[in-house]
Amino acid sequence: MTDSPVCPDGGIGRRTVFRWRRSQGRGGSSPLLGTNILKTNTKSSQTRSSDRVCYGSLLRFGAQSSGISLRDNERNSPRGCYGFSHGLLPRGMMLRGGRFYLRRHVPTDIQPIIRRAEVWRSLKTDSLQIALRRLPLMTAALESEFERIRHDAGLTVDETILRPSGDDLRATLLPSRLEAQGSAAPPPLSLEQAYARYMDDPTHRWSPSTRQAYETTRKFAVGIIGGEVAIEALSRAHCRDYLDMLRYMPRNASKRFPKLSLKAASDLGREREDIELISAANANSHLANFSSFLNWAVNEEVIVRNPMRSLRLPDTVAKKDKRHPFSAQQLQAIFNAPLYRGCQDGERGYAKPGTERPRNARFWVPLIALHTGMRLNEICQLDTTDISEIEGVQCFVVSETSLVGETDKSLKTGASERLIPLHPSLIACGILAYVEAQRRAKRVKLFPDIDPGPRGKRAVAFSKWFTQFIRSCDAYQPRTSFHSFRHNFRDELRAARIDHDIAMVLGGWAIGGNSSIASENYGGGHGVGSLCDAITKLSFAKIDLSHIIDKG
Repeated sequence: MTDSPVCPDGGIGRRTVFRWRRSQGRGGSSPLLGTNILKTNTKSSQTRSSDRVCYGSLLRFGAQSSGISLRDNERNSPRGCYGFSHGLLPRGMMLRGGRFYLRRHVPTDIQPIIRRAEVWRSLKTDSLQIALRRLPLMTAALESEFERIRHDAGLTVDETILRPSGDDLRATLLPSRLEAQGSAAPPPLSLEQAYARYMDDPTHRWSPSTRQAYETTRKFAVGIIGGEVAIEALSRAHCRDYLDMLRYMPRNASKRFPKLSLKAASDLGREREDIELISAANANSHLANFSSFLNWAVNEEVIVRNPMRSLRLPDTVAKKDKRHPFSAQQLQAIFNAPLYRGCQDGERGYAKPGTERPRNARFWVPLIALHTGMRLNEICQLDTTDISEIEGVQCFVVSETSLVGETDKSLKTGASERLIPLHPSLIACGILAYVEAQRRAKRVKLFPDIDPGPRGKRAVAFSKWFTQFIRSCDAYQPRTSFHSFRHNFRDELRAARIDHDIAMVLGGWAIGGNSSIASENYGGGHGVGSLCDAITKLSFAKIDLSHIIDKG
């Protein structure tokens, strides 16, 4: 074993000099790397060795041969977002998440141009020796980049930094290779290119609806910020501009204003008070999706930090006020409409009085929602096999699993999978006869007349029709929608004083807002008999359905 390597010039001179600092915490047996450039925060009682190791020695022999360890003192483990203690590394080199970075303050004269106070560049290694070799090159490239920005802005530049000297060693030794490879650096990754990689990442386990939501956010981000913006140059200012544009974005902007860009549509929404804007919750959903993309970019070492972090719009609407239950008057208007009293037909004539009383999806889906609290998509995707007799009780089986091989079913959460006994009023209205008729006709879906649409979501088409329906029967009110039936069902559970746990199971709500509570993993759950007793207690006294009862 040889002694620690000694710098050829005695450890002093032009080269950066490192000193050994011995740790009292480990008995002084393992020295730590220090620097004469940045001071370390050590106690005055600590002793310093007079031995020195220069930058060149580290490059030639490595930290291990020099007896140097970055992990020798637990106090110097990574802290906060800036990583390793400054005193252990050369100026500008940072250790974060086990990998080395170059951190450089942006000169004040170009900060207004690039709108950043500092930049980070990954050295793309967790090896100290490799990081030390790459540091000068990355630093020089960054300085050249700063000088290029000054040049483009018309500021005073240093021509030597802007254009390397003609006696460059690499150009002298390898002219043919340089000519073959070309001297132009690869262009920086743009926001649009980075987003394309994110959307195509095979590690995502997104449902079709989730992917569609992220795709919508991608269009917003690229359209507002600009797809050509370098992802490395993305700053907090860009993110704040994006947030400000979303604040005034009209609802369905691309459909209502197809000839306007997203920026122009937002400016129009800012100017005109008669334009309905997207809600704060909707805007925050886009901000959260964009932040998820930037977190991915950090993990992929495309950028160093997420400039979108913690940027959200204040939502002034309380969660309980976002959707209201239908009032008694609204429920009377809905279930006394021509569709339930007698209409011309079940298609275009559903809102006009007549003699027909069609028992199709439009008839049954609102009734099922009222009596079960099921979500719209849960009802629309039911198979004929999802109505089953269990322990002598007829139940809706809400599940992603299809007994007939269908693959279009999905649930919102794990707690959504449940059994819901049929309410006596539903049975009296003839739901079991309808189910049997669909089975005899060899139907797979309980409501085959609901259009699945291009993305296979039957709830989308039905939701649009239902909005037209409640307007046609004068039942429309702000903050009410099909989902209001679910609020009505919850109020009925409260009025009947149903046990809280049973109510949560029937509605498919996570207990206490957390489906992973340890106690919920014990036992076999509530029996069908208990669930049936609870459903039977629901009276729905606010609505008279006697005219819908199947007299046959």
